[in-house]
Amino acid sequence: MENGFKIASFQKDHDRLQPGFYFSTLQKGVATFDLRFKKPNAGDFLAQAALHSIEHMLATALRAGPFAAHILYFGPMGCRTGFYLLTEGMTCREALAAVNGAIADAMQMKRVPGAEKRECGNYLEHDLAGAKAELAAYSALLAALPDEAVAHEEERLSAEVNK
Repeated sequence: MENGFKIASFQKDHDRLQPGFYFSTLQKGVATFDLRFKKPNAGDFLAQAALHSIEHMLATALRAGPFAAHILYFGPMGCRTGFYLLTEGMTCREALAAVNGAIADAMQMKRVPGAEKRECGNYLEHDLAGAKAELAAYSALLAALPDEAVAHEEERLSAEVNK
């Protein structure tokens, strides 16, 4: 049943979307950030086992980090090009700082948290080395983000907060 409802992420032009860090939506006080690791529809997707491990690693690091009280959810995009981070009461720069800190923490992990049979519904599908390789590449991308790009996302979030 479609009834004219449009999902915000489906309204983005995925042919133009590039890897990066974006503010996506603000709904009921919850900000959604798009952590785009891969260019959509370009044939290079996150391997399922690495994606699964990144989910466990960053969800753990974000919820244990200094912004834990503001982290509501971290999980993968079904298209395997990135992740969604849902926060409450955070600026774009704070969310980016939380992600950078979580990546640094994840890179120090010796094992994937929550990857035992009793903890995970698909415990056999994890790849710590693959996850770390993808996280290193994404960290380099974030480090190269121009300040203007981050400022633009901050302005977009601020405009939504002040509506």
